[in-house]
This record gives sequence, C-alpha cells and structure tokens, in this order.
Amino acid sequence: MSPRITLRTAAALAALLLAGTATSAEAQFSGDPGAASSDPGASSAPSASETGRKAKRGERKKRQRQVDVSPYLEVDQVLTADLKGGDGDVLTYTTVAVGVDAAIVTRRAELAGTIRYEHRFGESGGLSDADILSGLVRGRLEAAQGLNLEAGALATRARADGQGADSGFFIGGGTNVADLYSIYAGPTFARRIGNLDVGAGYRFGYTKVEVDNPAVLAPGVQPRDVFDHSTNHVAWGSIGQRPGDLPFGWQVSGGWEREDASQLDQRFDGKYARADITVPISPTVALLGGVGYEDVEIGQRDPVVDANGVPVLDANGRYVTDTSSPRQLSFDVDGLIWDAGVMWQPSRRTSLTARVGRRYGDTVYTGSFAYRPDHATLVQVGVYDGLSSFGRGLSTGLAALPTQFDPTRNPVSGEVNTCVFGEQTGGCLNNQLGNAGTFQYRNRGVQAILSSSYGRWSYGVGVGYDRRRLLVPAASPLAYLDGTKDESYYLFLTAGRQLDVDSDLSIAGYLNYYDNGAPGAGDVQSAGISAAYSRRIWRSLTGSAAAALSAFDQDGFNSRLIGSALVGLRYNF
Repeated sequence: MSPRITLRTAAALAALLLAGTATSAEAQFSGDPGAASSDPGASSAPSASETGRKAKRGERKKRQRQVDVSPYLEVDQVLTADLKGGDGDVLTYTTVAVGVDAAIVTRRAELAGTIRYEHRFGESGGLSDADILSGLVRGRLEAAQGLNLEAGALATRARADGQGADSGFFIGGGTNVADLYSIYAGPTFARRIGNLDVGAGYRFGYTKVEVDNPAVLAPGVQPRDVFDHSTNHVAWGSIGQRPGDLPFGWQVSGGWEREDASQLDQRFDGKYARADITVPISPTVALLGGVGYEDVEIGQRDPVVDANGVPVLDANGRYVTDTSSPRQLSFDVDGLIWDAGVMWQPSRRTSLTARVGRRYGDTVYTGSFAYRPDHATLVQVGVYDGLSSFGRGLSTGLAALPTQFDPTRNPVSGEVNTCVFGEQTGGCLNNQLGNAGTFQYRNRGVQAILSSSYGRWSYGVGVGYDRRRLLVPAASPLAYLDGTKDESYYLFLTAGRQLDVDSDLSIAGYLNYYDNGAPGAGDVQSAGISAAYSRRIWRSLTGSAAAALSAFDQDGFNSRLIGSALVGLRYNF
C-alpha cells in the first residue's frame, strides 16, 4: 500500500473517531446501554463517517422509501390460570383494542412505532375491568440541512419494586405492577462549516409512573421507594477539526444535564467541558485521548418518619417527602476528568473501541463493538459506566433506539417487547424497566444485541448485565441504603417465520435474575415463553391464536407458574 493511500485511510479513520470523541451529554453522564452502544458523536459532530452514513441513508431511503401506516381493531378472548402457586385462580377476560403500527421512511423523515389502547372486560375470577395504553415510538425529522428534530415515547407496564414479584407478562391482577409513561424530544445539529465540524443538541424528557398494585414483600423486608415523575434537560455542543492540516483530529465540547424528580425532591445537576484528540497510528488503529473538567451534584430531602424513626409510605408505596428538611447531597464531585483509549477498525464491517479513564471520582471503563458479517446480520456490544436514574435512563434509552425497527408485542398480554431490532442497530430497555426505583445511582454494565434473518426466518437476541450502587445522603434516615448494590441479568429472544403469503409464526422468551443488595431482601428470578400463530382469513381480517407460560420465584417467598392462552380477530383498515 502506498504512503498516500495509507495516509488517506488513516485520516478517514481519525475522522470517524473524531465523532466518537464528541461525547455528547447523554454519553457523558449516562450509565446506560445507549450511551455506550450508540455512537456518541452522531448527534454532536459530523465527520467523514457521518457523510458516509448520510450517503448510505440516502441510498437506503431511495430503495426503501415507504409510508406504511396500519390502523386496526382487535377483539381477543384470554384465559390465564395459576398452574403452580398463587391462589389457583382461573381468570378470563375479553379485550377490545384499537391501535396503529407505523413504519415511515421518506427523504426527510424516519419513524417506527406501535400504539395501542385496549379495554379489558373482566369475566371470571374477580378480575375487574381495566383500560391500558401501551406503545413505543421513535422518530426523526430533518428540518434543515444538518438540523434534525428527534423524539421518542414509551407507554408500558413495569415492575414497581425490584424486590417484588416479576410476573413478566402482566396478565390478570398480579401485584407489583406499575403503568409507565416516558417521552423525550429535542433538536440535534451536526454540520461541517468551513473546515470545522460543529455539533449541538438539546433534549427534554419526562417520565411518569402510576402504581396499579404495590409489591408484596417477604416479612421483615423494607419496601423501596417507587418512582413518581421527573423532568430532565440535556444540552451539549462541540466544535472540532478532522485530520489534514494537522496529523490528528481534535475537538472541544461541553454539556449540561439537569433532572428534577418529585420523590424526595431529588435533583441532579451536572456539567462538563473537555478537549479530545484522535491520533491515527495505522490504517486500522487510532489512539484516543481526552481531558476536561466536571462538576456533578445529586441531592434530595428526607422522608417523613414515624415515632420509631421508620420512613412513612403512602398507599402507593412511596416515601412521603419532608418538605421542611434541607436538601442533602448524596453525590458531590468536581475536578479533573480524563480518558484514553484505542479504536480498531479492520474493515467497514467491524469496529472496536475501548476506553479507560477517571470520572465521578472513580475509574471508569467504557467500550463498544460492532460487527456486520452480512447485510442481514448485526452484532453490537456496549460497555457503559456512569451515573443514572430511572427517568434519565429512560430518556437516554429511548434516544438510543433506532428510527427503523420492527415493533413487536407479547401476543397474549399485548405489551410492547422491551428489545427492538432494526437493520442498522437495535436496543433493549430491560435495564431501565427492571426496577422503577426512586434513588439516583452509579451503575456499570454491558449489553449485547444480535439480529439476523435467514430465508423466511428472522431472529433477535438481547442480553445484558447491570450493577447499580445506590446514592443516598449520609445523614438521611435512609442512609442504610447508601452504597447498596443491586445486580440484574436479562435475556430476551425472539424468532419469527413467514409460513406462506397468508400466515406466520412467532416465538419469544425471556429470562431475568435480580440480585437484591438491600439488607434482608431476597433475589427474584423469572422466565417466560410465548408462541403465536396468525392467518389472514379474508382480505384485511386476520385470526390469531397464542399461548404463554411465565414463572417467577421471589426467593421462595412467592413463587408462581402461570399459563395463558388467547384467540382473537384483527381487522386492519
């Protein structure tokens, strides 16, 4: 290879990495999979790779330009029964649902989503009527050259307390169930101006949790506070230059993040400024380095306590805030930050990035790996290490999801599956949804995604590990929870096959393990599998049949095996 070609290749590699050193605000503070597995610079600074991605998106849009919006009306009959444990109940109910599934790809817009409203008519077993809204939407609109308006939303059901039961499918009237609503929106800007790459962005997020049925815990176990609602703001900007005039790429960036949560009047406030360089040392390898300053504060007020000093809970299992108490800091760090790393990109199909540095008064490790062996298969791995919370984590997770994916649902419960798989990327929200807790936390973890298709089959796998260390003020009545480490492991699998022009088959399964670190709390493990068959009966009328098994064990205190079945009709308009 000639020196000229080597230099050009190395410069292209450095330009690719320059986007990675942008370290947008969501990647700066977030300890969530999206911050590690997604390209942190994609929303904050353009690069040679950004230009390439735009060209690829343009080609893809020409090939795949589509506007597929499918509203529907659905009627289902569901039976669910305790096969082991529980009260031995057999419940039946009828569901009437309206919804819409959408996949839109145009020259300026991309959107993928599913929204569904259903009313359940309880019929037997003492099951009451219920109204349920669920959905997942992620979209982007190109308002002007380099300027995108982005948004995402999630409505689903989740576990209220990580120490409580995990019924998985949320069918029937189980305990420890919460309705969750989260939305984010904001502009991002990425454009080359002269020989400089300029990027900026802002994101607003809101998350709300409503408790349906509080958790039932083993005797002696103290309940955790359940999240209520929060708002969060993120703003960031960057400017840099690609290799050319200089033998390395450079970038200067800064950002700010703020969250205000209703529970205990919590507040997160963080800001940073940093400079990064990217130095190619070969056509496939480059060294990364950055240094800067951060200032992060997390605080909350005390809960009201009774005569025995025990925190008071309301009917929904939430602490009652003592508004007269001062806000105390649970985390306070300011000073120098740095990181160093390497990126290896032997081909357009493979890339690996690894970093180590100093953040949050501690050593941090982050990285990502992406491999695309063919056009139909994608492997992604992200290692994350940061600060997060339930509200900020959901905003970051939604922002990291792709704008092109195939939204899927559990065929019996109708809930949105927590992992999504697209042609270019994918993501799972299991890490955020496993525990709707109030406390801010320091967390580390890893998440891996595999999506593929072969013939008429399509597959998806999401697997991950997350460790959270709770942050509580030392002088708080809840100080005994400070430093508590909770660990969770999760696995989600899905497969589908088009049997013929009128019918298809789908299978999905999950496995979760939650290792509680609180004193006296037991571990919770759960698993489930579902299968569904659907067939077009006449024109837009489709019939379906599905079955599911779910099981959980609350450390021997509360264990159940639940079987469910469904038959239904759907009419697509």
